[in-house]
Amino acid sequence: MLVDGGIGSDLARAAEGARMQEELGFDGLWAAETNHDPFLALTLAAEHTSRIELGTGIAVAFARSPMTLAQTAYNLNAFAEGRFLLGLGSQIKPHITRRFSMPWSHPAARMREFVLAMRAIWESWDQGTKLDFRGDFYEHTLMTPFFNPGANEFGAPKVFLAAVGELMTKVAGEVCDGMLCHGFTTESYLREVTTKALDEGFAASGRTRADIQLSLPAFVVTGSTEEEMAGAAKGVREQIAFYGSTPAYRGVLEHHGWGDLQPELNGLSKQGKWVEMGTLIDDEILRTFAVVAEPDQVGDELLARFGDLVDRVSFYAPYKAGPSAFGPAIERLRTA
Repeated sequence: MLVDGGIGSDLARAAEGARMQEELGFDGLWAAETNHDPFLALTLAAEHTSRIELGTGIAVAFARSPMTLAQTAYNLNAFAEGRFLLGLGSQIKPHITRRFSMPWSHPAARMREFVLAMRAIWESWDQGTKLDFRGDFYEHTLMTPFFNPGANEFGAPKVFLAAVGELMTKVAGEVCDGMLCHGFTTESYLREVTTKALDEGFAASGRTRADIQLSLPAFVVTGSTEEEMAGAAKGVREQIAFYGSTPAYRGVLEHHGWGDLQPELNGLSKQGKWVEMGTLIDDEILRTFAVVAEPDQVGDELLARFGDLVDRVSFYAPYKAGPSAFGPAIERLRTA
């Protein structure tokens, strides 16, 4: 199993963070699009590493057009010598329409077309074919030599798609090279819901499970002392509560019979009661969403849950813990 880390988007620390994680043995690292642009940090990471894969986890697709994102990703993959992974996400309607002032409709269908449009653009650059993509949401029919970067020896990047719901998961299975499972998921949900939706996507495109990588940021509660474990559990409870407050993720809670918790969490979130929300995540919910184990047992616990489900894993630890804290788990996972 591949083991991934992550870097923040602080440009002053990106190079050092990436180099350190490559030295620690991570196979890849992801940079999120939150309060900074992830592509800038990953460009620095590419310059200061030689082996580790570099991905956006995620970049907001609908904040951009297929052309602008295709160009950024194509250039970065060439600079990283084929190590770049383009991880996409849809975000939710309020952010797309009110923060980015971009259109929102039919997110799964739009995402499918977005990926296909980028592939058409990349093909026109790489193969010299005429650009003539006409869809329901996007149309790209103009590419002159002045704006064509031409072929590069590393080609286009692999495309990963973040998905939770069944429709978006089906899109990942149909048109993407990988899927970024959301941290707000469980072993049961992956086995009984996600896998079924992926199979529908494979059937629609004539592909198989071997054609796609599944990447999971797994919640982990760990520490060397009781105090560290308690602090880790608090951080994970609050993060689970944050995601659980989002209507789009209610299906994961409903799968376990906890659907009524979602509106309660949502109401508290609108009041800004983030700490109080975490107290609603009891031990049963915590242990369903997260591996709770001492450092030398984390790897075994992750393999027991997800070893036959995912291809690469990262440690979702919303609390203070350096990458070295997961050293035993990295070694165990990579030798499994």
